[in-house]
Amino acid sequence: MTALLIICFCLILGSLGNPQFPEQEKDPKFWNAWAQRTLKNALTLQELNKNKAKNLILFLGDGMGIPTVTAARILKGQLNGQSGEETQLEMDKFPFVSLSKTYNTNAQVPDSAGTATAYLCGVKANEGTLGVSAAAVRSQCNTTQGNEVTSILKWAKDAGKSVGIVTTTRVNHATPSAAYAHCVDRDWYSDNEMPVEALQAGCKDIARQLFENIPNIDKNHYVWNKTQLLSLNPNNVDYLLGLFEPGDMMYDLERNTESDPSLTEMVDVAIKILKKNPSGFYLLVEGGRIDHGHHEGKAKQALHEAVEMDRAIGRAGLLTSDHETLTIVTADHSHVFSFGGYTPRGNTIFGLAPMLSDVDQKPFTSILYGNGPGYKVINGARENVSAVDYKGNNYQAQAAVPLNAETHGGEDVAVFAKGPLAHLLHGVHEQNYIPHVMAYAACIGEYREHCMSPSGSAGLRPAFSIVAVILSAARLLC
Repeated sequence: MTALLIICFCLILGSLGNPQFPEQEKDPKFWNAWAQRTLKNALTLQELNKNKAKNLILFLGDGMGIPTVTAARILKGQLNGQSGEETQLEMDKFPFVSLSKTYNTNAQVPDSAGTATAYLCGVKANEGTLGVSAAAVRSQCNTTQGNEVTSILKWAKDAGKSVGIVTTTRVNHATPSAAYAHCVDRDWYSDNEMPVEALQAGCKDIARQLFENIPNIDKNHYVWNKTQLLSLNPNNVDYLLGLFEPGDMMYDLERNTESDPSLTEMVDVAIKILKKNPSGFYLLVEGGRIDHGHHEGKAKQALHEAVEMDRAIGRAGLLTSDHETLTIVTADHSHVFSFGGYTPRGNTIFGLAPMLSDVDQKPFTSILYGNGPGYKVINGARENVSAVDYKGNNYQAQAAVPLNAETHGGEDVAVFAKGPLAHLLHGVHEQNYIPHVMAYAACIGEYREHCMSPSGSAGLRPAFSIVAVILSAARLLC
């Protein structure tokens, strides 16, 4: 009887007009032609771009594991009226893709601080620590001194490049902090969050380091809303600090579009300011709230954040040239997020699987979490999702294990690359390899020698340095 009910349920769903795949896909010529076009493009990659990278851009999707990338691709297509699976994200168009191993030195499943130290400072570090080597121990102030490591943002600035940060989190959150701070505890946002002993021992909170460790930040032109940001003339601005919320930015689905800029709009302004420097620039862009959406079990929020970051990637591509700009898109870690259930082509990414559970005879959503706040038991049984708004913006997808906050995942994440020397990102690498590739491509930091002329004299040297830091959200009060 159960099997019969499941079969009938599937047949009913099939008769309700699920999107059919395009007629052209029935013809083998369609797939052969597509593959041949792809092959033709792949053959052109034999002509490797070995130019010196004038500009460096790192897009970091916090928590953007491979399942998130795939689901965001489908969502992007469905937002454009397509079935979604055949859609291309902007990052999908990058010619080189590799995998990054994300573990921290003391953690199999990493956190965002230790990973940020890896992909910004070039060394793996302990969980919860920022801008310090693995010799530093979390929360132990006396292990800070002597174990500081610098980031590629500093290497770029020392080479005369303009530098910038754009993020949808607070400015002293884990990802941006590793670019400028040296702190043994990522939670020391301000002195209010620090233990008295650490303050007495001379350790500094992250917000203080933001202003002390980035020279000339006091010269910034300050904006606090979208109108001010978009009315700027980039030709007249050399330093910029934008703070649009007292903490993190709002989720893009809930953003006040009149007062708060989108990530794409912030990236647009940042690049227009930074690119004035004839020596080039380094820009770190974080889609930081992908991670927050997953932690809350709110997949719809997380995936819309990922789609918005992809829009920003596209905008950056229009404002720069692959001839001179190395652009990398990656994630710091994944999440225990998945989608499955044998859904048919074109099934809404936030929809139900086309079957009932053959154990409890209840429907389930395609999207599920391994753990998190979506674990719910009603009258001793799993909640019937058909009785709730499972397509709502803040619906918490069902989870296998109850937790107040869903956890990170430990699998490798994707690294997409285009531009000068992008082919150096291939195969499977340690996460700390990423800034070394960027520095080598741009001849900065420890990688200047290979750009020297045969006579041993240096090539063209940067003319001046501009610091343009666009930081989207902060809680800087001590």
